[in-house]
Amino acid sequence: MRASIGPDHPLRRLFSGLVEQAFMVEVGLCDPKLTDYLAGLLAEFVHVDQIFRLRTINDEVIRDVARMEAEAALGPGVTDQERRRLLNRYIGDFTLFWTGVYPESLRPRRAYGVDRLAAYVAAGKRSYGIASELTGAADEPPAEVLAQLSDQFEYCVHGLHLVRVGWEQIGRGLATN
Repeated sequence: MRASIGPDHPLRRLFSGLVEQAFMVEVGLCDPKLTDYLAGLLAEFVHVDQIFRLRTINDEVIRDVARMEAEAALGPGVTDQERRRLLNRYIGDFTLFWTGVYPESLRPRRAYGVDRLAAYVAAGKRSYGIASELTGAADEPPAEVLAQLSDQFEYCVHGLHLVRVGWEQIGRGLATN
């Protein structure tokens, strides 16, 4: 379920450059597999339908992380282990995207005394860790990438924030021309 935006698409190249700059130069995470994964995630989540792609068996969009693992329907032919791996990877992607790119959307609300930003960080780390343990040798992305996303989640959040700053600077530059 990767992005329909191919590797040669200008938007994908923009994300790749911004991710490489932020992660390799500023954050210090110099793993091409990791930076490729993150650029792909940004390209995939350009489409809001991809951000909110999980649905219940009644075709209701699932927007709440707490409901994702319990209620998501992935269709027939998906084994229990594959379902758990795919859902945990998606939860990791979803929470990393929101905490890194749009953290302000999580801060203002406190549901039942829970800080949503901290809850998303905890859920993302946990989910990537589970997905890495359930990933087989032939699965993509490799288990080591998912384990790194779990172990370095906070650094990835910071790096994605820097990517957002970068694309906002580019946008301001285009607006003044």
